[in-house]
Amino acid sequence: MGLALAVVAGFAGLLMPALSYPQVIRGEEHCVVNVRTDDVLNVRRAAASSAPIVNRLRHDECGVMVIGECQGNWCPVEARHDAGWLHKRYISMVSPSLYCVTGVAPGDRLNLRAWSSPQSKVLARLPPNQCDISFLPYARNGWQKIRVAGWEGWVNRRYLSGQ
Repeated sequence: MGLALAVVAGFAGLLMPALSYPQVIRGEEHCVVNVRTDDVLNVRRAAASSAPIVNRLRHDECGVMVIGECQGNWCPVEARHDAGWLHKRYISMVSPSLYCVTGVAPGDRLNLRAWSSPQSKVLARLPPNQCDISFLPYARNGWQKIRVAGWEGWVNRRYLSGQ
């Protein structure tokens, strides 16, 4: 890191609150978080940012399994059948499948959309009694990204409740 960038990063650290890490649990599935949409997360061979890269994950990719105890801020993971290490700031656990569709009229369906917008393409229509919904660690302006019945997409959060 150049000196100017280091100074700016240090100053930004004074202005921003202390980071709280997303939930990381051994043996559970996680998704990539806190990575810009135009960037990737490097999976490292060892628990260090200088270690060789063994894989690169998209900003919203899921399927990352934490396979052991974290050591400091680094966690051993398996992602796309490669083992490596990730900084825990960049992963967050997928919720258990404990959520259900609620508040949808009996003859209506909840639209599962490709993006967090009412104008986005409808991927599936969930019935009023649909359960076994997992929350992915992404929420935006009242929208929640979920996984259900093999689908991943966005729904209006007000139509979901825990079991």
